[in-house]
Amino acid sequence: MTSIFTRIVAREIPAEIVFENDRVIAFKDIAPQAPVHLLVVPKTEEYENVAQLAEGDPALLAELVATASALAAEHANGEYRLIFNSGPSAGQTVFHVHAHVLSGHITEGSLGF
Repeated sequence: MTSIFTRIVAREIPAEIVFENDRVIAFKDIAPQAPVHLLVVPKTEEYENVAQLAEGDPALLAELVATASALAAEHANGEYRLIFNSGPSAGQTVFHVHAHVLSGHITEGSLGF
């Protein structure tokens, strides 16, 4: 099944894209839980969670983290939380690995804590 993120990459669903290269796309979350809430997503839907990505393509995981850091420098003075949800009970709702970049006051209880 095609994920919503794959559909964003294909431009079938609009998103406010803040970064894109040949392997990664980043965009604003449509339901932000903090003043800065970006999603950094590999363009491949091969990996469901961060552990699979780390095992299957550690270079792509490193690129996701580097992209998140660069975006935090641009949008949040370099201060941020980087969150990967893995599994439904951990709050993962889209099973296409992605990182949440959050900065500023985070809504209590919004991320499972």
